[in-house]
Amino acid sequence: MKTFQKIAIPVSLGVLGLLIFNSCSVGIPKGATAVQNFNAEKYLGKWYEIARFDYKFEKDIDNVTATYSQNPNGTIRVDNKGYNYVKKEWKESIGEAKFVNEKTEARLKVSFFKPIWAGYNVVDIDEDYQYALVVGNSLKYLWILSRTKEIPESIRQRFLEKAKKIGYNTDELIWVKHN
Repeated sequence: MKTFQKIAIPVSLGVLGLLIFNSCSVGIPKGATAVQNFNAEKYLGKWYEIARFDYKFEKDIDNVTATYSQNPNGTIRVDNKGYNYVKKEWKESIGEAKFVNEKTEARLKVSFFKPIWAGYNVVDIDEDYQYALVVGNSLKYLWILSRTKEIPESIRQRFLEKAKKIGYNTDELIWVKHN
């Protein structure tokens, strides 16, 4: 019985910790609202990363693209690619995204390392689905995406203002090179 307790208690605490971490990681920052009447089909396809915050998974990476496609099981395949200009090599990461609520609300959770999921929230998008402002589950994660390698100044300003209102320090954004 003592051996069972020595194993069961740590395992139970570990599972509980994972469940708590998992449920907390798919949130949306306070003050942010996901796009409603979202059209997932229009969102699929290739996007260029225009700006982001610097974090370890994209350190020293330029020419970043994200391609979204429908998986047979209804989830979304996420294929991120970028060029590490320090190591002089291409990097690719394949993940999966699922809607948190209804498909018409642009709140998703994405995983590249299951069972860990993170928030992926489209908080602004133009009516033609050419430019998107995406935030993670905290003020550490933000992406500006475009169907082309550039973004009009009016859209840039609109997204920066929205991000600032939510609480993001947009002065820390990295503007991604595509060359």
